[in-house]
Order: sequence, then structure tokens, then C-alpha cells
Amino acid sequence: MNNARALLTANDYQALTQINPVRQRKVLSVKNLCKSYNAHQTVLNDISFDLHAGEMVGIIGRSGAGKSTLLHVLNGTHTVTSGELLSHPEVGTPRDVSGLKGRALNQWRSECGMIFQDFCLVPRLDVLTNVLLGRLSQTSTLKSLFKVFSPEDRAKAISLLEWMSMLPHALQRAENLSGGQMQRVAICRALIQNPSILLADEPVASLDPKNTQRIMRVLREVSEQGISVMVNLHSIELVKEYCPRVIGIAQGQIVFDGSPAQLTPDVLHTLYGDEISQLH
Repeated sequence: MNNARALLTANDYQALTQINPVRQRKVLSVKNLCKSYNAHQTVLNDISFDLHAGEMVGIIGRSGAGKSTLLHVLNGTHTVTSGELLSHPEVGTPRDVSGLKGRALNQWRSECGMIFQDFCLVPRLDVLTNVLLGRLSQTSTLKSLFKVFSPEDRAKAISLLEWMSMLPHALQRAENLSGGQMQRVAICRALIQNPSILLADEPVASLDPKNTQRIMRVLREVSEQGISVMVNLHSIELVKEYCPRVIGIAQGQIVFDGSPAQLTPDVLHTLYGDEISQLH
């Protein structure tokens, strides 16, 4: 197992920023990706890029540009109309994951984890169980129904919650948490899958400034462990502060792929048009 992807102990997490990230190995190649819902609605058109281990990539563009659809297609929650999604394992040849179904698709979703703006926790379940639900692809439905998880999985969940300063809330029901706390639990649930890629769809849109900074720092620390992080953001300031690489999407196409320093007013106008005055 790649040490950069292994779930660590709480003490190990405290030293996250001191570990050199692995940034060169390619983990995903997106080739000529298209997504259409019908003949008159093409959401993604000829999307191509490579993603490497340890990258933290900000996805920007106006609402409706296709940012969220892109992440859902990468994760397999939306089907691909055409094109390839080539996963590059540490050992072996690349495989196209765009047409997976059933158990193979569930396995890919554990390798390509996702966190959502609305957290997607089970409100009436406690925090610890919500984190352990990230192991569903590795655990039978019957066992998860009766909260039967292995001691190893429970230890990993507790370690993650401790790292996120959420261990005191482990037995509290998720519906009683604040938005920032819910998002931290959602990140723990995604990380317990031991993913190589973590997708975050507007993870701070509903959070206050303090929790926004906390979540963005966590995502950066995750990338420093060699996990590729792609995050949809509306705030250009957050992109400049946290994302060394930026992909800009306009009308379903990539129109920018570079560093935040290259986000000139002309580039931003191409991405946002008249909405540029509303950026922050």
C-alpha cells in the first residue's frame, strides 16, 4: 500500500504538513470527455486533463458551467456520454473506469471519494457510524445495518475523528451538529475509504469564514499526503490561497488550466463574463 494513502494514527496526522507530497505519479487521465443529457443539452464537451498524486486543483467557473457535473462524472454518480476516464494504478496498466457498474463501480467510488456541499450524512445516526458508512463498499449491507464493523475500521474512524477534533462528538447524532462539524465528519467518511482521489463539490459554500478556512486547510493537508484533491470553489481568493493548480470551465469546456498567478482579468472575464464584478 502507498504510505501516502494509508490511514494514519492521530499522532501521524499532526505531522501532515511535514511530509513531502508525491506529485509526479499520474493517477487519472481524462480524455475527450463529453456529458449530454439529451441532443440539446451538452453539459461537458471534450474535456481532457491529467491529474497527479498530491495535486490540489481548484475548479472555477460561473454557475451552470459544468463544474459539479464534472466531479459527478469522475466519481461515477453520473454516466459518461463519450470519452475515457483512465485510472492509473500504482502497479499495472491503466483501466477505463467510465463504464463500470455494480461492485466494480462501488470500488471505484471508494478510490475516488467525494464530499458534498450538503454533507449527505444520515441525520439520525451518530457521528462514528456516519464515518464508518464510508466502508460500505468493503462491508456487507447486513453488517452495516446492525453497525457491525471490524475493530480496524473502528480504530481508523476514531483516529480520523480525533484528527478533525470531532472525537468528543462521536456518539452524538449528526443532525445535532453545526454545518462546519458536519463537513468535517463528511471528510472523515470519505477518507476512511482510503481514496487516491478526493473530490469536493462546493464544500465551503454554506460555511462561515472560520469553518471555511478550517475545511480548506484540511483539504490542503489531505493533498500533502499524496491524495489528489479537486475542489469546486466560487471564491477566487480561496483558490489563490489554497490551490496551486486551477482549471477554469466555461460552457462545458476547459478554457484555463494553470496557476492562480495566471488568472488575469482577461481570463476571469472569459470565465465569468459580466459576473466578474461579483467575484471575491
